[in-house]
Amino acid sequence: MEVLFEIYAIEIQMYTEQRNTKKLKKLYNQALAVKSAIPHPRILGIVRECGGKMHMHDELWSEAATDFFEAFKSYDEAGVARRVQCLKYLVLAYMLMESKVDPFDAQEAKPYKQDPEIIAMTNLVDAYQRNDIKDFEKILKSNRRTIMDDNFIRNYVEDLLRKIRTQVLLHLIQPYTRVRLPFISQKLNIPEKDVEQLLVSLILDGRVAGYIDQVNQLLEVGDRSAGMKKYTALDKWASQLDTIHTTVLNKLQ
Repeated sequence: MEVLFEIYAIEIQMYTEQRNTKKLKKLYNQALAVKSAIPHPRILGIVRECGGKMHMHDELWSEAATDFFEAFKSYDEAGVARRVQCLKYLVLAYMLMESKVDPFDAQEAKPYKQDPEIIAMTNLVDAYQRNDIKDFEKILKSNRRTIMDDNFIRNYVEDLLRKIRTQVLLHLIQPYTRVRLPFISQKLNIPEKDVEQLLVSLILDGRVAGYIDQVNQLLEVGDRSAGMKKYTALDKWASQLDTIHTTVLNKLQ
């Protein structure tokens, strides 16, 4: 059975690299269902790490965090250096799930909090929880080797930036009934067109009540129905155009 688990681990690694999510999920569940063998912690760490990446792909941040923590513990038990990388991924998952819990509160993780490879990530968490965009972006730029050079982490940096910008934006507009888009742009450190896109998505999601006055470059806060009707209609119109475009292309082929 231990040999079977090792075979599972090798195939799971292969499907992770190939990004074959369907086969990966099947093998991952089969591997965790094996109860009659006690796999080597290094092998179990591989399975759990790949499982965490699989959950991240599906935006199941909480499940990913659980797997990354289990992978870290297994690698730590086996004395494998990969444990530090899994701790980074754990921190990443915690930020994406917007958890206020410090992953380093766990007894197993505490000794690594001051690890040079980890410090940049803990500083990133601190800036994230303070909604300090400028500090957050500064940490990303000044710690390229430990953060941005990791392809897996880099894939989720935009998600993190969107989340922190969303939090800052929601806090920023709270006291106002009217807010100028250039003002928001300055505070979020992004172009005005990106501010508008972010606001439209938040209005459609029901997280911002209001609408955008594009002529005067203003966000009018408070009229939820007007904003929702406008952007829902635009969204529907865009979908209809996409359908027409696809139909025409199919007829031409």
